[in-house]
Amino acid sequence: MALHIIVCIKSVVTKAPENGIIRSAETAEMNLFDRPALESAIALVEREGGTVTALSMGPKSCAFVLHEAIAMGADRGVLLSDPRLGDSDTLATSKALGAAIKKLEPYDIVLFGTRTYDSDTGQVGPQTAVSLDIPLVTGVSSLNYEKPLLRVERKVDGFREEYNLSLPAALTVHPASVKPRDIPLSGIEEAFEKKKIETWTLNDLSLDPKLVGKKGSPTEVLSMKKMTRERKCEFLEGTLEEQAEVLIERIKETGLIT
Repeated sequence: MALHIIVCIKSVVTKAPENGIIRSAETAEMNLFDRPALESAIALVEREGGTVTALSMGPKSCAFVLHEAIAMGADRGVLLSDPRLGDSDTLATSKALGAAIKKLEPYDIVLFGTRTYDSDTGQVGPQTAVSLDIPLVTGVSSLNYEKPLLRVERKVDGFREEYNLSLPAALTVHPASVKPRDIPLSGIEEAFEKKKIETWTLNDLSLDPKLVGKKGSPTEVLSMKKMTRERKCEFLEGTLEEQAEVLIERIKETGLIT
């Protein structure tokens, strides 16, 4: 049976306007941590057969991330776009994605990046898996389909772990696991001229508006600002032993060691 893999991707903010967070083609781009997940899905389908659906949530102006996913090799793009989804936190976002994934049934694998570089919570993948009641492995470095199971590997805390998962299952893909492919010119033509992005609202998901958006979000982003880091470099003088003693005293002053 051919695989159906769903990859959840996000348009992340690269500019933080003072008057609020605005996602558009000018102020956002595809989350870099989602690219390895997308590459893993496309590569697995190339080996085993099947289809890849790219799923995202945001304003209609962010459909460009799905065009980019199709240009890379995804077969279908679905955008969840509804004003009532605005101000969703990770929990509300996971509920919306979970409802969309159920609408996309049957599916075999759901892939996520490990995190996003605009909020960096790493929560949406695990929360969505919980909402779907399917097994999850995080930080996966490789995945292979050995019918009827999915064999995955991850490296954590100096150990290499292997898992066999029954399908359907969800994974977050480690950013260093694979190098995403370059987009060919033929892929750009395919994405923008031959395939259209599907846009779904809450009505398509049959989802209670109270579960998403600001009403369904127990947390709220109050502001988003770019931080500037002040760094300085200081060279310690003396012998190696003297430098080590000075360094230890400096660390003691911070309270990290006693």
